[in-house]
This record gives sequence, C-alpha cells and structure tokens, in this order.
Amino acid sequence: MSEHKQDEGFKVIDRRPFTAEGEIRKEVVEEQEREAKREEVKEKAVAAAAEKAAPATETPKKIHAFENLVRMIGSNAAMVLGAYADPRTGEPVIDPEAARELIDMLDALHVKTKGNLAPEEDSMILDLLGKLKMTYLEVNKALAAQMAQVQGAIKGKK
Repeated sequence: MSEHKQDEGFKVIDRRPFTAEGEIRKEVVEEQEREAKREEVKEKAVAAAAEKAAPATETPKKIHAFENLVRMIGSNAAMVLGAYADPRTGEPVIDPEAARELIDMLDALHVKTKGNLAPEEDSMILDLLGKLKMTYLEVNKALAAQMAQVQGAIKGKK
C-alpha cells in the first residue's frame, strides 16, 4: 500500500487536421478513408434492404369477370335510366333513385380498386361512369321539366 502512482498530469493530443507546415496529417487521411468505407458499406446495406422491401410493381392484368361485373351494373343503371324498354309493357323504365344507387356503386368500386386495375379496366369504368352520369343529369332535367309542365297545367285549371 505504500506504493503510490506518480501523478501523470494532463496529456495533450493534437487533433488538428494539419501539421505546422500546412500538410494534412497521416492519421486524418486514414480516418477519412475508414469513414468512407463505413459509409459505402452502409449505403450498400440500405440499397439491398430497399430492393428486398420494395416488390416489383407490375401492371395489373385484365380480369374478364371484373369487366363483366362493371358491365352488368352499368347495364342495370342504363336500364333504369330508360335506355331499354320493359319487355312486358314496351315502355322505358325510369327510376332515378335506382340509377343513382347503381352509379354510386360503380363510383365506390372505382375508388376501392384504384391502383389495382389494368389500364383498360380503369378507362372502361371511367368512360361508363361519365356516360351514366351525363345520362342521369339529362333524365333528371327532363323529369324536372315534365313536372314543371304538369304543375303549370294543374295551376291553369284552377
């Protein structure tokens, strides 16, 4: 216990990157090379992980059953907008409420399948929706005009 360590005091380490002559120190160059190698390894690891995580994006394939479903809903909407005559009466069927529901179904189908449709399917459903919505507006406009005429006739008789 009588042994005592001699006090070493402070140790000064020069961490400046340049020598007194203005040249870059050998230790600094070695440290920069080690850091560059670490960064390179890190970038390769990140790139490899990104390749594994990101599946290859493929264009969805066209499915005939989906097209048939869209056409079936579209045909029913067109039917209740007066495009087809009722086989029993020979008169067109006009039911704007039913048409609105069928158009809303197609809208929901388009929204929920966004990004999962083949380009042909996407354009088909958009074209069909556009035509049905325009027809719906025309039918509603015609019905409103017809109602106005009927109301005018009723007022005229009073």
